[in-house]
Amino acid sequence: MYDKQREYTKFCFAFVYNNEEGKGGELMFDVVRLQINYHTLEQFKRFTENGLEELSMLDELHENMVENQVDSPFYGIYEDGTLVARMSLYPINAKYDRYFDPPRDYLELWKLEVLPGSKGRGLGTQLVTYAKSLGHAIKVNVRGQSHPFFLQLGFTPVKYDAQRDRGENPYVWIPNDER
Repeated sequence: MYDKQREYTKFCFAFVYNNEEGKGGELMFDVVRLQINYHTLEQFKRFTENGLEELSMLDELHENMVENQVDSPFYGIYEDGTLVARMSLYPINAKYDRYFDPPRDYLELWKLEVLPGSKGRGLGTQLVTYAKSLGHAIKVNVRGQSHPFFLQLGFTPVKYDAQRDRGENPYVWIPNDER
């Protein structure tokens, strides 16, 4: 079902930015599938120290280590050997879909986070662009002030259903060839 996901273990994305002098430049970062090991666990602890507790992913990582899961759902961007941005992508089978019409297999994007010193450089956009490149529909629960970010990336809000959404703000993205 997600063979394409296995093929793209590394994805390069170039983008233009303004540096301190106001001149444009090009940065290149790799989105990589994170290994489930103790090194990644240590890297995740930096996010816990700098972010919201519910975004920590430590429990999920530890659970996957215990279960010896081979296919990591975690993706990230390293800069100078340090994990600076991350997300998780979980495949959801159409039989459990409550967001798309008609129901379909999709990826659920969870816990997109960029460390404070690395924000504003397009890393979150790069992670979401990578997820979209896998060619599957995506569902995300939009948090706080991130509504404009996801709208700009082509996501649309789902009509709120109190019983289904329980205080969350689901947005979805569908590849052009599936619309």
